[in-house]
Amino acid sequence: MEVDVAATTLGVGGDVSSPSSLSLLCGLSALLVLLWAVSRAAETCWLRPRRLSRALRAQGLGGTAYRFPAGDLADNGRLNEEARSKPMPPCHDIVPRVAPHLLNIVKEHGNVCITWFGPVLRMVIAEPKLVREILSDKSGHFEKFTNKRLGKLIALGLASYDGEKWAMHRRILNPAFHLEKLKSMLPAFSTCCTELISSWESKLAGSDGSHEIDIWEDFQNLTGDVISRTSFGSSFMEGRRIFQLQAEQAERIIKAFQYMYIPGYLFFPTENNKRMKQINREIEGLLRGIIEKRERAMENDGLSSGNDLLGLMLQSNKESGTSRMRMSTEDVIEECKLFYFAGMETTSVLLTWTLVVLGMHPEWQDRAREEVLSVFGKDKPNFDGLGRLKTASISHTLLSSFAYNSLLTMIRLQFPCPGDHDTV
Repeated sequence: MEVDVAATTLGVGGDVSSPSSLSLLCGLSALLVLLWAVSRAAETCWLRPRRLSRALRAQGLGGTAYRFPAGDLADNGRLNEEARSKPMPPCHDIVPRVAPHLLNIVKEHGNVCITWFGPVLRMVIAEPKLVREILSDKSGHFEKFTNKRLGKLIALGLASYDGEKWAMHRRILNPAFHLEKLKSMLPAFSTCCTELISSWESKLAGSDGSHEIDIWEDFQNLTGDVISRTSFGSSFMEGRRIFQLQAEQAERIIKAFQYMYIPGYLFFPTENNKRMKQINREIEGLLRGIIEKRERAMENDGLSSGNDLLGLMLQSNKESGTSRMRMSTEDVIEECKLFYFAGMETTSVLLTWTLVVLGMHPEWQDRAREEVLSVFGKDKPNFDGLGRLKTASISHTLLSSFAYNSLLTMIRLQFPCPGDHDTV
């Protein structure tokens, strides 16, 4: 039996392919999509924030009121701009400088309160006992917040995982960070420091023995070189390129953050968004090439995995059993990206602030310098000698990683201090 499909479809024997019918279908489809988008936006940017706010205030929590659609972002940006427009005093009280908005909220609403990052509620907990309880909780209720689209542009990796995936990655990565493995990386640290010190000496050579140096920029490059060498070994030149791209990516992501409350913002074809995606593709392409080259050398040529972080991670991954218990190439790429973001700025900030504080307290310079020279003499610092340091134990990170002996004895830097100029 034959059936008139067109008649059955329209119910009135009309022609489904007629221009008027197609226009009607397209119009209805567009209307449905628009209604869905509006409802999602209303739920995300208005209804859900109000429900959460009412529920938490009913439990006695104070904080800022939600303001559609940006929350507290405008206030946060204004206070940050005001704080950075003033000179920073040489002291450890950095919170008014780096987080003025949070400081104001805690002062006004107490140590446990709420604030709004766009339509996303953030709970501020400045009570040490509560922080300890939350971070040590094993129930799984405290989940890591992950914006997968944004995280993909930065780095996912171990820091963003929960549950079984976190446990698997932690098990595979652990061997790379055993003490004996870290000891084998000291030559790479020394090489990077020697290159930095040589560049400083060349700047000092043509001066009267004193030269102003931007140590923040130099320490950023130093940490990038250290991570490149210890992560990728002989492929460290490619690693340097990855470091440069990651540094640019970090700046661009900070720039994009002020618009992240807008639903779907990362899909907008802005210059910044397009460049972030381009950077991510280049980084992943470079990392995939390094990883695949190392895997081929291990499988086809029978070469060892090497003592750098990538080699240790690949070897541990290979020994993990079935494919379900191993990391994929994409997982390895994300962990490599995380090496940079976890170690790059944190270490360079520590090094820079350490030298600033030493410039503020020259008596500690003298005591630390004397002790380092008495333990190591003119030799480069070694891992075994660190345990004999007492006064300079505050600088263990520097000593074990960045040839502190050479840094203290060969370079003279000047820092402005209240009423005087002290020299490291």
